[in-house]
Amino acid sequence: MSGAEELLRSKGLRVTRPRLAVLDVLDGGGHLEVDEITRRVRERLDSVSTQAVYDVLGALSRAGLSRRIEPAGSPARYEARVGDNHHHVVCRGCGEIADIDCAVGSAPCLEPSVSHGFEVDEAEVTFWGLCPGCRARRSADVRPPDV
Repeated sequence: MSGAEELLRSKGLRVTRPRLAVLDVLDGGGHLEVDEITRRVRERLDSVSTQAVYDVLGALSRAGLSRRIEPAGSPARYEARVGDNHHHVVCRGCGEIADIDCAVGSAPCLEPSVSHGFEVDEAEVTFWGLCPGCRARRSADVRPPDV
């Protein structure tokens, strides 16, 4: 039995080829949109519907085996990194996403001033900026013309 099969069973999930394929794709890293996950799963399996991939991702997320993130203005993305309260940085230029370990130091925004009766167990922080590639392109665009 593979590690992925054991993982699925440990969470009470049936072992299916689509679930194994989606786990394999997510284990490859990144913050992937459903279309990209579906494309990669189809490279591994003869046929799988986009709806089946959505269903698998929903089951994996509910079981804590994948994480769904939704940066503003972007479709939902999925990743395999779970179980730690990490955050993300998103490029405003190209949409690239990278992981940021949990905020350190003084972080008053991570402790709500009023919880409204909620038991808060996680804070989701998204940092925004420009990736190195977009910064380089921006610098190239604003360079003075050669004389």
